[in-house]
Amino acid sequence: MIKVSENAKTKIAQLMAEDGFNIAVDFVRVGVKSGGCSGLSYELKFDHSLGENDKLFEEENVKIAVDKKSFLYLVGTTLEYSGGLNGKGFVFNNPNANRTCGCGESFSL
Repeated sequence: MIKVSENAKTKIAQLMAEDGFNIAVDFVRVGVKSGGCSGLSYELKFDHSLGENDKLFEEENVKIAVDKKSFLYLVGTTLEYSGGLNGKGFVFNNPNANRTCGCGESFSL
């Protein structure tokens, strides 16, 4: 399961509407790919088509799609949004990550 903070939910709803997506029917796709300075990096985008290997969750009225491979790396992760003075953006708080890079966009197990 992947959790979504209240701040992230608010920002997701805003960005989805700006991009022509409907939070009631469309979803956020999160995933993991090879790359980044720590070995694995996070992916986040909006989508409306599910693949046969996708898992679909709903948290805080936000639908989240994750492919089965990425799900193994993301179990227990909380998606948050930080809009403070140190920068804006989505943050993956992943309890499975042993090491992260300075920018927080990549990790290793």
